[in-house]
Amino acid sequence: MSEEQSAVPAWEQRFRAARVTLPEWADDAAERALYVSNTTGTFEVYAWDRSTDHHRQVTDRPNGTTDAELSPDGEWIWWFDDTDGDEFGIWRRQPFTGRPADGSAGSPGEGSAGLDEEAVPGVPAAYSAGLAIGRDGTVAVGTSTDDDGTTVYLRRPGATTVETLYHHAEYGGIGDLSYDSALLAVEHTEHGDAMHSAIRVVRSSDGSTVAELDDVTGRQNPCGVACLGFAPVDGDTRLLVAHQRRGRWEPMLWDVATGIETELLLRDDQGREFPGDLSAQWRPEARALLVEHEYEARSELFSYDLEKGELVRLDTPRGTVAGATARPDGTVEFLWSSAAEPSAVRSTAGTVVLRAAGPVPPGSVPVEDVWVEGPGGRVHALVQRPAGEGPFPTVFEVHGGPTHHDSDSFAAGPAAWLDHGFAVVRVNYRGSTGYGQAWTDALRLRVGLIELEDIGAVRDWAVESQLADPAKLVLSGGSWGGYLTLLGLGTQPDSWTLGLAAVPVADYLTAYADEMEALKSLDRTLFGGTPDEVPDRWHASSPLTYVEQVEAPVYISAGVNDPRCPIRQIDNYVARLEQLGKVHEVYRYDAGHGSLVVEERIKQLRLEIDFALRHLGG
Repeated sequence: MSEEQSAVPAWEQRFRAARVTLPEWADDAAERALYVSNTTGTFEVYAWDRSTDHHRQVTDRPNGTTDAELSPDGEWIWWFDDTDGDEFGIWRRQPFTGRPADGSAGSPGEGSAGLDEEAVPGVPAAYSAGLAIGRDGTVAVGTSTDDDGTTVYLRRPGATTVETLYHHAEYGGIGDLSYDSALLAVEHTEHGDAMHSAIRVVRSSDGSTVAELDDVTGRQNPCGVACLGFAPVDGDTRLLVAHQRRGRWEPMLWDVATGIETELLLRDDQGREFPGDLSAQWRPEARALLVEHEYEARSELFSYDLEKGELVRLDTPRGTVAGATARPDGTVEFLWSSAAEPSAVRSTAGTVVLRAAGPVPPGSVPVEDVWVEGPGGRVHALVQRPAGEGPFPTVFEVHGGPTHHDSDSFAAGPAAWLDHGFAVVRVNYRGSTGYGQAWTDALRLRVGLIELEDIGAVRDWAVESQLADPAKLVLSGGSWGGYLTLLGLGTQPDSWTLGLAAVPVADYLTAYADEMEALKSLDRTLFGGTPDEVPDRWHASSPLTYVEQVEAPVYISAGVNDPRCPIRQIDNYVARLEQLGKVHEVYRYDAGHGSLVVEERIKQLRLEIDFALRHLGG
């Protein structure tokens, strides 16, 4: 490490160190791949020609770019163009090589200026609801708007215009195009339950329905299904789906032409059912599946032979697989990390496939698993301790989602708090994934309050076990975690010393009026109706309702272009804090639901740490 690097605090080195996502490769051109990296200081899309090991930056925008796909032939890179992180925009595309199709100008490494074109003229700007690019040139584009709901547009091979193939007022999105582009799978919530999707398969020729898989309508205990992809074989009408019929996510084969469903009852090497959730993807030629098992904040990979019915565990270290892909040569590449060790793209061949250039970020502290009895069952928490003897000032870092979970994976934010002498506790409260459907679905109706019961139970354990200093307890989180932070400061005022809320829901009724349609649909499901239909539930779950009870100093950061937790509802909450004379600070930045600019992320965390140290006394 250079003298200049050693002068930079370790926590900043972790943020500034270049990182890469798992490369996605073109279906029919396996040596052409895309990934996202922060190499320039902003997360942007990169093209990678694996045959020459040439890397080229594709996008270059002030607020970064992350959504991109390759056409199956590897000739075109598609990327989603919004405005300053507002998630409202259109798809653009450019040649993979960086050269225009006629070869008249441009060369690899010159960037994308002047190379991009509107990918599908005629599709209006909207929130993205998916994209599917067929081998024959068929393109399906999903859009979502507050006024029109979900629309799927189709452009046929050689056509210059688009047509509407699917439309509904409720939220939905594109699942997948079949290998021959004859069929399109659409995930939808026409039944009104945004937590449990159904799948409709339609003909690309006219939009007529071929098959429907709905585990919600008419069921006392609704279950969701999710599209995992059509078989990668011409004429094969099998669709790989995930279902929740046994109380967790599991893969299933569904032949949409015959209606035959083949549930895959996967067992471990002892013949036992797997706890937690299972997902899968097709391996090339559709003879086998790549299976991911996710349970108790960690994950592992398997290969499943469909003909033999054999499940073989793949060699992955203990930690978290944040994406995997099966290559045509039989190997599997996966993005792996643990709380102590930074991420890298690895292969089952035993090699590191891709690691960003530059120094590897410093490691951090391993996590400890803690189980605490809560009002709804055992709650799993991940705990990291700094050097020294406790009790420690402690940050409860609450995850967003809410249907997400904290995992044994590398994260620069928690590591920064550890460097400053704080213990870090992350709670997979009811609503989190990876612990079964009942745990995930439990947060309905008493939204936010249920999650805080679980967080409160872990908070009490942390104090009683001498991990946490009860006079220095920080409740912190972003997005849904920011929402729970503000709600917790108001409903549990004696439990917390300080609050740090990033891009939160603060005034739920105003948030519902301003947020993107996909989240309105989810909120109606969570609350069992709109604010007009069930006002008491919305008021009971809104942080603004309890702002008078807030005693702890509170720090709030917000993106002014955020379509998920819009700025107006945050301004309403802040105005009330000011009226009441509550101790608070607010930071607004020019982006959406978080920032893709590294220095902006560092600035935000530096402000949070400074706020905490000032108010906690050192």
